[in-house]
Amino acid sequence: MIEELLELDRELLIYLNNLGSQTWDGLWLVITNKLTFIPLYALLLFLIYKKFGLKYVLPMLFIIAAMITFTDQITNVFKDGFMRARPCRAEGVMEYIRFIAERCGKYGFFSGHSSNSMAAAVFGGLVLRPYYKNLIFILVFWSFIVAYSRIYVGVHYPLDIVCGMLFGAISGFLFYKLNHFIQARFNSKPS
Repeated sequence: MIEELLELDRELLIYLNNLGSQTWDGLWLVITNKLTFIPLYALLLFLIYKKFGLKYVLPMLFIIAAMITFTDQITNVFKDGFMRARPCRAEGVMEYIRFIAERCGKYGFFSGHSSNSMAAAVFGGLVLRPYYKNLIFILVFWSFIVAYSRIYVGVHYPLDIVCGMLFGAISGFLFYKLNHFIQARFNSKPS
């Protein structure tokens, strides 16, 4: 059963990865770069500041830092625990994919890009939901794009992406609840 799932994962990766073309490689390399979305994160923080004020944002910065650290480190624990080679290192796969990333890490299960981007999307979308009802859908869509970029550049299997996004969504929700608890305990409720 597990071997069948992994074989399907390999086949889906090869299919999706080979949909790419040199015409679009530059765009997907920009999308997969962690620094590309700093302006989006800055905009989200600015919107939170405008709606809630500095007294609310300062403790939230620590919560966000803890959330990103948590998702990133748990991702590393899973990678080191499962030791699933990335597709760009796996015999029988790397010969059939387009590897265009700048580097190929050692292990890939599960995707840190996927977990971090989804955690940020869920957290930011839930915090701002009272003011921007559809923002969470835009942020989750953006997270899907970031996740797909990891398949496109040849460094993750679809299962790495799905598990990373699921973990990120759960983490984002739990840290949103933690933020709500801390804000209610130490600050008056935001208006």
